[in-house]
Amino acid sequence: MIKYFLFSITLLMAVNTGLWAQRKNVGIVFIGNSITEGQGLKITPPMQAAAYLENQARFKNLKFNNRGVSGATTLDFLPGAKRGLLERVEKAADELNTNKKTRLVFSIMIGTNDSAIEGPFGAPVSSDQYEANVKTIIDRLLARYPKSRVIVNRPIWYSPNTYNRSRYLQEGLDRLQGYFPVIEKIVADYAVTQPGRVLEGDKEGFEFFKGRESLFEAEKGNAGTFFLHPNDEGAVELGNLWGKAIQAAL
Repeated sequence: MIKYFLFSITLLMAVNTGLWAQRKNVGIVFIGNSITEGQGLKITPPMQAAAYLENQARFKNLKFNNRGVSGATTLDFLPGAKRGLLERVEKAADELNTNKKTRLVFSIMIGTNDSAIEGPFGAPVSSDQYEANVKTIIDRLLARYPKSRVIVNRPIWYSPNTYNRSRYLQEGLDRLQGYFPVIEKIVADYAVTQPGRVLEGDKEGFEFFKGRESLFEAEKGNAGTFFLHPNDEGAVELGNLWGKAIQAAL
């Protein structure tokens, strides 16, 4: 009898938790560069990530805002930076949380432009500076939105001959991969200081996209045809990877 009673209580708690999760408003702000922005695509990675989550039973009241900006580096998202990108992120978060009852999530994928040899603002960005910049951005968001969560996704692959107005090449690609252990360290540090609030997101994207040129726009550059920006099919794949990471984090 006692076992049956305890089982019933446990089942009731599980059901109530599930109902709460379904009813909870979730607002996601996507932070990134042109890959996140997805200009010219029929469906952007944030759109697909939201669609993926809406198809899950626990995410019915979901809104999102795409704050990806072409050419952006981590320096562009620092507080008070000339382009004011972090302030735009905060404005988007405030609009999603007008009733103060929304569970805010910030999904970040940034670093592609940081890794360039020259061109984007502040590039090339060392691993140490990348860590400091990302932490500054996260600290600001955690302080301003005490109940929010931040998810940091790894940047995806680009071809080693990538060279448009900015120069990336193999050197940039190597630097980009050097950011991966930095992201792991950032998450580990916050696990101590802010448990459960900063989580590592997608880790599969780089290898998933590596060499799969059919998932990219073919772009003419100074070192031949290069592959940097996902096409419509690639945006859907990336959005699904982000959706899975966000689902796991929540």
